[in-house]
Amino acid sequence: MKYKNTNIDPYEALANAIVLQAVKDYRSTLKACARNPSNRSAKFRKEQLERFFLSEWYRLLTHIDGEMLIEKLNQEVKS
Repeated sequence: MKYKNTNIDPYEALANAIVLQAVKDYRSTLKACARNPSNRSAKFRKEQLERFFLSEWYRLLTHIDGEMLIEKLNQEVKS
């Protein structure tokens, strides 16, 4: 696999990709919850993703504050 920026560490690129995918999943899950508040599957995914953003593993992947990220994404989707 070829990287656009050859200066980036492959492990850092992987960590960034994991966090970015979780953010995308959380956005779509918030939208699903907004469309149908009784959607149990979406509520469960939301809880799982929030646990991830607050986990030790997340803190190993990035220095972005998980609580702040959850708050910002919720504000973004409500707008």
